[in-house]
Amino acid sequence: MANENETKVEETLEGTTLFNVPFPKKLDAQTLAFLKQMSPIIVKYPYQINYLHSYGQDSPFFAGLANKVLLGCRDAETGYTYANPRGHDMVTGAETEWVRLPDEGHIHAFTVCHFGSETFLPQCPFVLILVEFEGANTLFLSRLMGVDPNQASLDWIGMKIKARYLRNSKFQPTDVYFVPAET
Repeated sequence: MANENETKVEETLEGTTLFNVPFPKKLDAQTLAFLKQMSPIIVKYPYQINYLHSYGQDSPFFAGLANKVLLGCRDAETGYTYANPRGHDMVTGAETEWVRLPDEGHIHAFTVCHFGSETFLPQCPFVLILVEFEGANTLFLSRLMGVDPNQASLDWIGMKIKARYLRNSKFQPTDVYFVPAET
């Protein structure tokens, strides 16, 4: 009879449970030597890591998105303005300064994506746009919501749009998206 004070290890259903793993009943010297030729047991376990990523000099851009503000960068000397985060001017190499971009712009170009990465695959088809802002020299890549991707039209080129932000920031470029501006 088992000892009543015995403590058992808690068993869970995590990982993979193997049944009927071949193992000899008789453990003599010959059988134990045979175990060296046994095929390896392979067990699959779920594995997860926490990845720490720094946005470094681009941190103000993501802090802005979390606070529903779209920031770009400007070369103080030339006034060349980037509609995306950029620490230094691409021509002069001078350090840029942060500037607030308008919440409204126009569609410069678009494409309808029928395939996407694992993150975006359930949302296909979706519309990617290049946004043109007054006072910015470059374009901003984002998503257009509030239109039917299956009814894409060249009439969208030049359409006035306005920025919208996720309520709960994920600190990703997709925290901002655009919708047609009300006329």
